[in-house]
Amino acid sequence: MSGTINYKLIIHTLVWSLLLLLPYIVSNPASHYTIGVIPGTLFSAMVFVHMGVFYTNSLYLFPRFFNRRFWWVYTLSAILLIFLSLWLKFVMTQQWFPAVLARRRESYGFIIASSIDVFGISLAYCRICQRIRNERLQKERQAAQLATELKFLRSQISPHFLFNVLTNLVSLARKRSDQLESSLIMLADLMRYMLYDTQGKKVPLHTEIRHLNSYVELQKLRFGTDVQVESRIDAEAPEEQYTIEPMLLIPFVENAFKHGVGSRELPRIEIRLSVREGWMHFEVRNTFDETFTAGREENTGLGLNNVRTRLDLLYPKDHTLTVRKEDNRFQIVLTLKLI
Repeated sequence: MSGTINYKLIIHTLVWSLLLLLPYIVSNPASHYTIGVIPGTLFSAMVFVHMGVFYTNSLYLFPRFFNRRFWWVYTLSAILLIFLSLWLKFVMTQQWFPAVLARRRESYGFIIASSIDVFGISLAYCRICQRIRNERLQKERQAAQLATELKFLRSQISPHFLFNVLTNLVSLARKRSDQLESSLIMLADLMRYMLYDTQGKKVPLHTEIRHLNSYVELQKLRFGTDVQVESRIDAEAPEEQYTIEPMLLIPFVENAFKHGVGSRELPRIEIRLSVREGWMHFEVRNTFDETFTAGREENTGLGLNNVRTRLDLLYPKDHTLTVRKEDNRFQIVLTLKLI
C-alpha cells in the first residue's frame, strides 16, 4: 500500500511541478515568460488555485457527496468551488496585472475555461481511481472467497476419505487379519498427511503419489485377490520438481474401488500416471455393474464433485477432465499442468 501511495505522490508532484514551471520552459525573458496573454508569474499563481480546485474535489467533495443521496450537495459545492476559483484568479489578475484584463476575450477565456477544465479533470481522475479501487476490492473479495471455499472443500475431504478407509479396516478386523497393524500404520501416515501437510498449500507431486500408493495398498489388503489392481507411474523427471494440490488424485481411485467392486466376479482397476514436459496425465479405469451401482449413485458423488470444483478453482485453464462410462467400464482422464 505504501508503495502505491509513494508512486501516486511522485506522479502528482511531477505533473504539478511541470505546470508551475511551464512558462519558464516554453517562453523566454523577453516576453516576460508569457503564455498567450498571461504572464508567467500569474500563470504559476493560477496553478496553485487549480491545485486547490483539484484536491478539494478529489479529497473531500467526491468521496463524501458523489452518490445518489447527496448528489445535489455535490453539484452545488462544485459550482461554488468553481466560482470561488474564478473570483480568486480575477482578484490576483486585477491586483498584479490589471493590464491583462484589458484584453478581455483572451484573458477571460483562459481564466474561466481553465477552472472548468481542471474540475473536469479532477472528476475524471476520481472516477478512474474509484473504478480501479472497486476492481481491486472485487479481486480481494474473490481471493478471500476462493480461499474460504477451498478451505471448506478440504475440510470435506478428510471425513469423507477417513470414513471409507475406516470401513476397510473394520473389514480386516473382522477377518482377524495379520495385516491390520501395517494397515493402521499406513492410515496414521495418511492422517498425518491430511492434517499437517495439506493445509493451505500445494505439496510435492511425489508426496501425493506416495499417499496415493498407500491408499491403493490399504484397498489391496482389504480385498486381497478378489480385485485385480494394476498401477503404473511413469515420469520423465523427478517428481520433486513439481507441486500439486493435495488430495487431488486419491478421490478418483477411491471412486474406482467404491463403484468397481461389487457383484462382478473379477473386478479390475487400472491406474496410470505419467509426466511429460510439465504436464501430468492421470487415468483411472474400472469395471462396474450397472445394476449394482444404480441404487447408490445419489449418495456417492461427493468425492468426484469435490475434486471437480477444486480443479475449476485452482487450475481453471490448466486442466482437462474427461469422464466416460460405457460397456460396464468407467474411465476418468485428467490432464493437468504442473507447477
